[in-house]
Amino acid sequence: MSIGIVVVGPGLIGKKHIALIRANPDTHLAAIVAPDHPENHITSASEEVPLFHSLQHCVNAVKLDGVIIASPNAFHYEQARFCIEKNIPVLIEKPITSDIDEAIHLNKLVLDRKAKALVGHHRAYSPLLETAQRVIQEGRLGRLVSVVGSAQFYKPAQYFLDGPWRSQLGGGPILINMIHEVGNLRALMGEIIKVQAMSSSAVRQFVVEDTVVINFGFSNGALGTFVLSDTAATPMSWEQTSRENPAYTTYENEDCYTVSGTQGSLSFPTMRIRYFPKGNEASWWSPFLEENISFERDDPLRRQLAHFVKLILGHCEPQVSVVDGCRNLMVIEAIRSAINSGNLVNIGDN
Repeated sequence: MSIGIVVVGPGLIGKKHIALIRANPDTHLAAIVAPDHPENHITSASEEVPLFHSLQHCVNAVKLDGVIIASPNAFHYEQARFCIEKNIPVLIEKPITSDIDEAIHLNKLVLDRKAKALVGHHRAYSPLLETAQRVIQEGRLGRLVSVVGSAQFYKPAQYFLDGPWRSQLGGGPILINMIHEVGNLRALMGEIIKVQAMSSSAVRQFVVEDTVVINFGFSNGALGTFVLSDTAATPMSWEQTSRENPAYTTYENEDCYTVSGTQGSLSFPTMRIRYFPKGNEASWWSPFLEENISFERDDPLRRQLAHFVKLILGHCEPQVSVVDGCRNLMVIEAIRSAINSGNLVNIGDN
């Protein structure tokens, strides 16, 4: 049996989902939902599937087993709510919504209806992240102390011309990019319970930010600092260091995170670990042992789709649940609040 999947929003990430659905022997593209625009008609014609301008019309007209929502952030809530209320398994691209109250409402719907819903934080399926988690869980770094992270890159003008919503409220790198990093940081370090932040829009002068610096406090007592910018000409980002997406130029010796503990540190994604030998006293006078942790690369989006198929078939629980999507969005909301108020914002660890 082939799983029929509808993609809502054949934009940058939507086209990637479409390609992966085509490549997966267990799935087929059932239809595309998108506005009445020439480019969308071209996409549906090239994929030889019908194009609908309404998700409701699509659901009434074609046989489907699941929906991937890859539309602009502002549409996520209504489209996800529709799928959940219709009992249709749904993968909602991050962020789950652009508003925390909407996200909480979606979570309640999922719980009430026991719905099959997955949030598209695809890096959760990355062998890089899984390897780093294993190193930390094995205690090789000792007690976690800090993390230093970076998501700095230069988005060209065409990026904003192709998606004007990215320069408006509801867009911007905090919601588009930082929410990925929040998921990573929670996976590596534990729950984020407080933040400080400030931002600038001096370069692009959009109504949304282009550069942000953030401090994090984690529930285990560890601290972190992070720099986010879509106007910085550096390779220090997941996209340009992980080598997981061939669309980006990559720099195999560059890192975007360093996780440090009382016994060692892990540079990510080069997976270089420096640590004190077991039984030796930790001291800045003592030399580290150094090692490169081995792992096998794979496409996280491909692995996410395989997981979504299992979820549709009832063979697993969601790896990134709506609860996770809500928690990530809560951190994003806290970052925004910290920027606006200039204060330390407590999130809580419930």
